[in-house]
Amino acid sequence: VCARGVAQLLSPLYSTVIPPSFSTNKMASIQTTVKPVAVQKLSGARSSSFVAPRNFAAKLSAKVARSAKLHCVSAAAVEHKTGVSRNANIGKLQAGYLFPEIARLRNEHLANNPDAKIISLGIGDTTEPIPKPIVDGMKAAADALGTREGYSGYGAEQGQGPLRQALADTFYPGMVPSDEIFVSDGSKCDISRLQMMFGPEVTVAVQDPSYPAYVDTSVMMGMTGEFNTGVSQFNNIAYMTCNKANGFFPDLSVAKDCDVIFFCSPNNPTGASATKEELTQLVNFAKENGCIIVYDAAYSIYIEDDNCPKTIYEIEGAKEVAIETCSFSKFAGFTGVRLGWTVVPEALKFADGSSVRTDWNRVMTTCFNGASNLAQAGGMAALSAEGMASMNELVTFYKENAVMLKSCFDELGFKTFGGTNAPYVWIDFEGRSSWEVFSEILSKTDIVTTPGVGFGPAGEGFVRVSAFGGRENVEEAIRRFKAAYGN
Repeated sequence: VCARGVAQLLSPLYSTVIPPSFSTNKMASIQTTVKPVAVQKLSGARSSSFVAPRNFAAKLSAKVARSAKLHCVSAAAVEHKTGVSRNANIGKLQAGYLFPEIARLRNEHLANNPDAKIISLGIGDTTEPIPKPIVDGMKAAADALGTREGYSGYGAEQGQGPLRQALADTFYPGMVPSDEIFVSDGSKCDISRLQMMFGPEVTVAVQDPSYPAYVDTSVMMGMTGEFNTGVSQFNNIAYMTCNKANGFFPDLSVAKDCDVIFFCSPNNPTGASATKEELTQLVNFAKENGCIIVYDAAYSIYIEDDNCPKTIYEIEGAKEVAIETCSFSKFAGFTGVRLGWTVVPEALKFADGSSVRTDWNRVMTTCFNGASNLAQAGGMAALSAEGMASMNELVTFYKENAVMLKSCFDELGFKTFGGTNAPYVWIDFEGRSSWEVFSEILSKTDIVTTPGVGFGPAGEGFVRVSAFGGRENVEEAIRRFKAAYGN
């Protein structure tokens, strides 16, 4: 209701003066309905209430008829818009981000099948409790915050010194000094901040298929053209196809004109782990073509093959061309705790000779206040002797799940990849739509997987199954898969 307009109409009809402070929230209720204006409820004048006279409706109607300026409308009918234009780059993104879309379909299935016992082997979220030695470290840090001596506020944006040193000693002995390691709230967040550092003018290459954040953040930053529906790719991104024919290691030549190459090993989603020879080829290619590699090592702790490096810095010359990002998420079950790190070597330079590390430090100190004190305490505990032992135990548990799932699909006659050096099994449903298979599996088994095409067009025909699950759920999932797809 247009409160002030009605107030102007009412004032001549009453001896009571309606004050300028008239508000629909303060006038007493009037139940009289008048055409063409319906006055349903006005509340709040200084007098607690008033009653319309007998001829109120007629007088008000006549008054309205004479008023050409009064327009009373429901507030809900008017949509306010700001003058701010939408970011056109975000407008380029296709549909929703992959994993929220999967969650939406899962919830839709559950709504239609309320008795379904859903097992999620889709999003790579850890399920097992964080090991006790690591939890104890976080508890002690939390208790210390409640004491005068143990309290700490803001810390260094780059991370606590002892944790940076422990990371260097544990994962990069003799390769990376602690001041080249930047502790953060996880690799995904660092990928976005790296894109901010590079800026919209760089050109990008990604493995296809690969983790969707590489492409989506490139689109958001304005590094790409529009989405090309003909090939299901964004223009101005180099998609390096990884498939059965090339052993899931791409033809790098398609990235020869690119500035930044995103490369993940073990790869999410295929589970393929690059060999020392392949990574040497990647590093040499980057050197020859002036590229920077963003190397995602989030699953490196799952590598068993001695010929597959756990860090790109095992390769000679990598510090001159590569940034490496990693995380405790799949190491210690920190998907919710949030703790990771990124290595930016001092030897890595931009085209003008300036330090990439200096710019990264500026981004981190400007856009980030440092990882949580408690999360960093958990990281320190994880890198202790007892913590490492328990962390490796946890990783072994998930690796056993991967072997079980891979064996299940092998027995059912499917061609599978991954599942040995990675916590993902990449299953070939050749000739079929990934989303169709995803829906079929959900419908037949009440199991959530991930459609391969969600990771890029080269993932079409594949489905990814995650080994992150409780043992009872994985065993039940195997029973359901065999019942649905067994002969």
